[in-house]
Amino acid sequence: MSRLTLNQDALRHNLEVVGGWMDHFGASWNLVTKMLCGHEESLRMLSGLGIHAVADSRVENLAVVRAMLPESEAWYLRPAHLSQADIIVSLANTSLASEVAGIEALDAAAGARGLTHRVVIMIELGDLREGILPGTLIQFYRHIFRLPNIQVAGIGANLGCLAGAVPSVEQFMQLAMYRELIELKFKVKIPFISAGSSAVLPLVLDGTLPRAVNHFRIGEAVFLGTDLIQGGTLEGLRDDVFTLHAEVTELKEKSLNPLVETGDVAPFDAPGDEPHEAGQRGYRALVNIGQLDTDVAGLRPLDPEIHIAGASSDITVVNVGARRRGLRVGGTIAFRPGYGALARLMQSHYVEKVILPASGISRREIRETA
Repeated sequence: MSRLTLNQDALRHNLEVVGGWMDHFGASWNLVTKMLCGHEESLRMLSGLGIHAVADSRVENLAVVRAMLPESEAWYLRPAHLSQADIIVSLANTSLASEVAGIEALDAAAGARGLTHRVVIMIELGDLREGILPGTLIQFYRHIFRLPNIQVAGIGANLGCLAGAVPSVEQFMQLAMYRELIELKFKVKIPFISAGSSAVLPLVLDGTLPRAVNHFRIGEAVFLGTDLIQGGTLEGLRDDVFTLHAEVTELKEKSLNPLVETGDVAPFDAPGDEPHEAGQRGYRALVNIGQLDTDVAGLRPLDPEIHIAGASSDITVVNVGARRRGLRVGGTIAFRPGYGALARLMQSHYVEKVILPASGISRREIRETA
């Protein structure tokens, strides 16, 4: 069975670093746990790491969060499903919202339970995911402020999550202006501008993000260390929280080009594999992971000399090179998963999840005591 390992030391390091950035910036933040897919052991471990504010986009995951981190503040990250309004208000303190009908359903559900539910109204700033249009701002808020069981906790936006829009200082200044407009118009205080995500962290690090942004929802940077703007890993973060170990089931020297006629449409795109000369041979390994388990194109072999050649539903083929590189049948090849690959691995019941024991000391503490 394939095995996905979680390195507690790397995760703790990233949590400390991102938490330090937030403290220095003067912002609060929620750890986005949706890529853990409700994995109980991982969420229980987060409790031991002192996580007290989380966010997820599945009520099924939030139910596990509530069981594993019962004292945590929980945010629901999708516009409310009308059919699930009752369970949303029972599990989440705060929701992101962009439709009147959805907020009305949350209001009714909260009222039936004797609760007040908080919402962050999402504004469309160009990424074309969720959000109300700025021109409807006053009318929208006028209606929402009348709902007795809803508290408007903030104004927010998503950038870089769909169309790949690069967050800009001007967009966040717009949000700050919209908050001021609403506060002046309705004589209310709106606590949060929740516009921070992993894609916004480069603006935090270079000191250009307006201080009006005071709430972040961060997941990918913590779990993968990803720099979503420049690519690679954000300075100071680790990219080794998760590692996939796939077992080698065949290892043979073969031709690196098909020996039969092939069609015009390739069944798998292997962007990391190099073109091969006619007649070129090398070692090929089959590993027990496939498209049913993950997005194979989102896997990166740790050994830079190994390249993914292709994959079917249950097998991935890698080109090893001119020598075996110490591999053997029954051994493993290690990969770093990207965001989509990791999410599917966490969902797959074919993949074993293993949390590695913590050393009890972070790399930051090691450097400080050295």
